[in-house]
Amino acid sequence: MSDATERPPEPPVTDVPVTEIDPDAWERACEEDLAAERARQRARQATEEPGSVAEEFLKLADALAEKVAQTPIAGTAVQGAVQQLIAQAKAGVEPVIERNPEVFEHLASAGSELLAAYRAAVTGQERRWTRGAEGDSKGSGEKSESSSSEHIDLD
Repeated sequence: MSDATERPPEPPVTDVPVTEIDPDAWERACEEDLAAERARQRARQATEEPGSVAEEFLKLADALAEKVAQTPIAGTAVQGAVQQLIAQAKAGVEPVIERNPEVFEHLASAGSELLAAYRAAVTGQERRWTRGAEGDSKGSGEKSESSSSEHIDLD
């Protein structure tokens, strides 16, 4: 046998005695780091007031263009075409924003209204479907008010 297998392993060299090492130190350190990062995010968001919808749209276009520039897509030709498409879209929208910034406010509110209407339609349909499923499980003597299939026209 060699010397290494005959000797007991030596405890790690630390300034803290082995009996006082905290097993939850890593978890606490991670929580502290996460809390500090969240505080930095809140401080940064508090200083950045959201602009108008038009300004936020331009920020989004800039962020997309930057992300496309950093992301290697299928090839440089495709990447160049995508960047050109984003630049053209931005160039087409900027004059509208300058002349009529309230257009984007109206478009944003219209989009919110359409989304609310869609959600209401889907929620109502889901209620009818679940009510139909519960009605079918009550017994074979009762008839369900809804059919097994129903056409939904979203136009």
